[in-house]
Amino acid sequence: MKRFTSVLLIVGMAASLLAQEKMDPSKNQFRQMRTEFATPNAYRTGSGAPGHLYWQQQANYQISIELDDENQQIRGKEKIEYINHSPDRLDYLWVQLDQNVRQRESLTRLTMPFRLNQRMHPYYMGMFMSDFDGGFKIEHVGDGNGSELSYTINYTMMRIDLPVPLEPGGKVELEIKWCYNVNDRMLVGGGRSGMEYFAEDDNYIYTIAQFFPRMAVYSEVEGWQNHQFTGRSEFALPFGNYDVEITVPADHVVGATGVLVNPEEVLSKQRLDRLAKARNSLDKPVFIVTEEEAVSAEKEKLASKLTWKFHADNVRDFAFASSRKFIWDAMAVQFGDRKVLATSLYPKEGNPLWEKYSTRVVAHTLNVYSRHTFDYPYPVAYSVHTINIGMEYPMICFNGGRPQTDGTYPERTKWDMIGVIIHEVGHNYFPMIVNSDERQWTWMDEGLNSFLQGIAEREWDHDHPSPRGVPADIVPYMKGDKSNIAPIMVQGDLVKQFMSNAYDKPATGLNILRETIMGRELFDFAFKQYAQRWMFKHPTPEDLFRTLEDASAVDLDWFWRAWFYTTDHVDISLDGVTAMELASGNPVQAKASNKKKAEAVPEELAVQRNRASMQSMVEKNPSMKDFYNDYDPYAADKSDAEAYKRYLRSLSDTEKAWHAAEGTFYQLDFSNVGGMVMPLVIRFEFADGTRELIRIPAEVWNQNNLKTSKVFLLEKEVVSVTLDPFLETADCDMGNNHWPSRIEESRFELYKRSGRGAGGSNPMQER
Repeated sequence: MKRFTSVLLIVGMAASLLAQEKMDPSKNQFRQMRTEFATPNAYRTGSGAPGHLYWQQQANYQISIELDDENQQIRGKEKIEYINHSPDRLDYLWVQLDQNVRQRESLTRLTMPFRLNQRMHPYYMGMFMSDFDGGFKIEHVGDGNGSELSYTINYTMMRIDLPVPLEPGGKVELEIKWCYNVNDRMLVGGGRSGMEYFAEDDNYIYTIAQFFPRMAVYSEVEGWQNHQFTGRSEFALPFGNYDVEITVPADHVVGATGVLVNPEEVLSKQRLDRLAKARNSLDKPVFIVTEEEAVSAEKEKLASKLTWKFHADNVRDFAFASSRKFIWDAMAVQFGDRKVLATSLYPKEGNPLWEKYSTRVVAHTLNVYSRHTFDYPYPVAYSVHTINIGMEYPMICFNGGRPQTDGTYPERTKWDMIGVIIHEVGHNYFPMIVNSDERQWTWMDEGLNSFLQGIAEREWDHDHPSPRGVPADIVPYMKGDKSNIAPIMVQGDLVKQFMSNAYDKPATGLNILRETIMGRELFDFAFKQYAQRWMFKHPTPEDLFRTLEDASAVDLDWFWRAWFYTTDHVDISLDGVTAMELASGNPVQAKASNKKKAEAVPEELAVQRNRASMQSMVEKNPSMKDFYNDYDPYAADKSDAEAYKRYLRSLSDTEKAWHAAEGTFYQLDFSNVGGMVMPLVIRFEFADGTRELIRIPAEVWNQNNLKTSKVFLLEKEVVSVTLDPFLETADCDMGNNHWPSRIEESRFELYKRSGRGAGGSNPMQER
């Protein structure tokens, strides 16, 4: 189509103004978020950037632990250097004891609602029946001089009372000794870390995290973040430097946060050479430990021990994995003149999937995420194999995806594995570096990370079956029972439908911003600004919201309010389409047009039947006719021509150009049924078979959030109109998105219980 023109008619403007008078401005979705947002200050600016007085605390750790492979226990001691960069005097410090979620009388177990039913879920039975005690056993809390300090444990939090207040700019040293029993991840409620036992070779894989008492965050936003850990909402942690010694059986392979500083003490010459080769291999992974070597280690089981030493700068946490079952491969990822080691640890049970995909997916993730945020700043990124849920920590993550015992796997297993590796490696960016408060705002790490996960999945394979953040996929949740839905902006433990709320809805919202509302160029620039402003800092939701607006010049308050602060859904109805032509002013044309319209009006049914069955009186007696029986009111006469000449002389040049323009005016009327406005994505289909897509920004609703209309001058005859043809706005009812109305096709099936497992069908095995 050569062109289209959007026209605001005077009548439409008048109706809009009338609606504005009726609408309470305090309820307009486009009002600024003055009351919802905190007032900008010297710590966090109105632009969304850190202020000139921004500060954050620092906690440096020296940790020494021993992994008891016979008794599945960890014993450790740590020295913490806590530096007070705040302007506040601190009389006490709060330390997180997250393993206490596994105490026999944990807060989680005490407060979890429980009902007896005819069918009981194993997770709840496990929580109710288990007598496993996995909580911390604190043996010593002291200062740097060895003196005992007074402390109080409140479930998963420990308050350490300082004999002398910690002044601004000061620092204090703490010493803590502890031990705890390592939980079995394979049991119900297995959790984020623990061990997995392999009965066939009598060995364990340990994926260990939250294994040491960790400093809580103190900030100008929350004060101490000492909200109890109940098992779902994750962690808020300060940055610091780590030196960690991990003593394990001598035949174990260990991967951890940070750089291995004593490789010559724990690796053979052959493995050192392989590792050096891997550090320069940009095209494919190199095996440092082969499958044959791992299988041999499973059988030999050395009794001696070795200590692996790791150092990490500017990280918020530390985790590690250890096993004699590990195969180890790695490759390099180039960032400027610096190479990062992408690497994987997995047992033979993970093959053939893991040796084919894991390390390559790690490298792919680092490249994609870095392009949208900042170059990955750490020296290494591990992907470690587990069978159940994935979990993330700085430079290391634990990921599921296990083939069946014969080495075959359903396609879904492959896609799930690739997805979880991307997701957990991606968490290095959010929240390990852009360090949001997971305990308060789960969506800030899970949602943002799921959004970038979707980008990385689409770039891995154009045919990925279910990338994260697809608008159509969130529709069932959005249009569900509102009593079972919470706004995104709710503390993590209070969220309902956790995955949909904290992962999928934020990811979908960001995807809609990028693809539909802002466009890729504006969004990508603004999102990268947010990531770079807040890397190695503690952002809040408002910092994200303000930065995206500040860096794009797009006012998004309407979107934040509806998508994040309410449970409104998108349902925009195309109520009707009206076609009109500009009157030519020519009486001859007007009369011809009116005649055509009159002839199109169907004759009254009674008259039709009378014509078919009888003669009228006038037909019986023609003398009853007069002038008007043969008069044609639509016939042109001499006065019509003169009237048209006078009309043309009265027109300005602009008005004459309007008359010369070809086309038809089409008025489209819309209603906001669901409560949340959206841009109008309109596809016109024309009589000649061509199509035209027109995008109208969401501000078309700013005068009236419930009703709006748009008028288009189109040169071709319109035969159909579709609203949101690409399903990009999460519209929950496509049945009212078409003109003329059309029947939405669907199918139903007779219910049959499926015999397929959670991994789906396995054609590799069935053929």
